Amino acid sequence: MTAQPASTPALTQPDAAQPGAQGGDPQAVAPQFARALQQLDSVVLGKAVPVRLALTCLLAGGHLLIEDVPGVGKTTLAYALAATLGLEFGRVQFTSDLLPADLLGVSIFEQGTSTFRFHPGPIFTQLLLADELNRATPRTQSALLEAMEERQVSVDGATRGLPAPFFVIATQNPSAHHGTFPLPEAQLDRFLLTVTLGYPDPRAERELLLSGGRRQAAQALGTALSATALDEARQAVQSVHVAGALIDYVQLLVKATRESPQFMAGLSPRAALGLVSAARAWAWLAGRTAVWPDDVRAVFPALATHRLLSRVSGNPQPDAVLKLLEGVPIP
Repeated sequence: MTAQPASTPALTQPDAAQPGAQGGDPQAVAPQFARALQQLDSVVLGKAVPVRLALTCLLAGGHLLIEDVPGVGKTTLAYALAATLGLEFGRVQFTSDLLPADLLGVSIFEQGTSTFRFHPGPIFTQLLLADELNRATPRTQSALLEAMEERQVSVDGATRGLPAPFFVIATQNPSAHHGTFPLPEAQLDRFLLTVTLGYPDPRAERELLLSGGRRQAAQALGTALSATALDEARQAVQSVHVAGALIDYVQLLVKATRESPQFMAGLSPRAALGLVSAARAWAWLAGRTAVWPDDVRAVFPALATHRLLSRVSGNPQPDAVLKLLEGVPIP
């Protein structure tokens, strides 16, 4: 399971003293994002950091993997995000007999026109919940690769674009559970961040028990963020300033993963780019126009844990990732 950062950013006014904002005014959409976060926190109880990491992932243009035991609110989080952000939502329950065509769609011959007509699958949506992804066979898992990387799918020799934004939230059960097919490294690398929700604290669990659960509440949420605001926010994230010294710090972290004897392989250049993008989004949610080292440290465990495999067990090692993070000094 993925280690989570200890601190939670507040959506505050931007720090005017920070240089580098080149467009996309954080003040313009900050009130809407504040309402969106408040609404999400009211449904996904006691999980402020995972909620913000999920929103960070979307703003950075990535995809999210949630690994946890069944019944801790993974699906509720996906429903709440879609409703709050006003995104078209689709859910696919992955099973061992699911075929790629069940996900992507299929061309069916129509006798009236004597032509084949393409019937799009559930992947043609803005927020796709790939539930229990690792219960599907590798063949079906790989059907997501092109979609997640290129925002398009190729079916029957034709390439079809996906809606924008296209955001995949995949859940998976721990690999020790029966009937699972571990995701290959290439598939894992398509996910920008991984989060775990874990068991609720006693106070949140009591509220859940008294209310009878939060799934229906999540589905009944109203839209707190306009499509224009979401688009403006994603553009603003791209203009958050990243100083040269901050890039030096990112490179030190990446180098440490590659030189560590604990891991089979270190972080790739794609992972390093994702770290910068996620740090930008985390900084923007905190109301800043420049990335600080604390922003990198906040998102690093969620970005690195599912990519770094232990030489001994082969499984992600959250404690080892945190230890590595603490061992790299800030320049």
